[in-house]
Amino acid sequence: MTIAALLRPECVRVRVRCHTKAELLDLLLDLVAGHPAVVDPAEVRRAVLDREAIMSTGVGKGLAIPHGKTHGVTDNVAAAATLAEPVEYEALDGQPVQIAFLLVGPENQISQHIKLLSRLSRLMNHASFRQRLLDAQSPEELCAIFAQEEELYFRL
Repeated sequence: MTIAALLRPECVRVRVRCHTKAELLDLLLDLVAGHPAVVDPAEVRRAVLDREAIMSTGVGKGLAIPHGKTHGVTDNVAAAATLAEPVEYEALDGQPVQIAFLLVGPENQISQHIKLLSRLSRLMNHASFRQRLLDAQSPEELCAIFAQEEELYFRL
């Protein structure tokens, strides 16, 4: 499974304005709430916020990857957002976040969830890729950038 296959334009926002970490998380969770694989949006919210309470998913370099595993989904779902202005996120490097990618998977697909998180982390290590995401003008463009980068990086 690829990140590009998970991303749907209706679950992506570009250059949004959020003022807090909580607003950003709410936005991402609201984006996936109507996804066909989400059977219990409240459970999805609880799983992601519980995970966030353990340790910030602000991984550094302006990126946050909130995630969780839950019975509230029947398959992996994702949402992404780029921010018009960085937001404080309690990131590991102390820097604010400008790109956020939400990943939620079923509890019985732990291996797949970890593989997707790893794939996403490897992609996001490239500064030029992060910049291309920030420059995206539409959800469709951001999704296309993911598809291009995965094809290039992983030679799909």
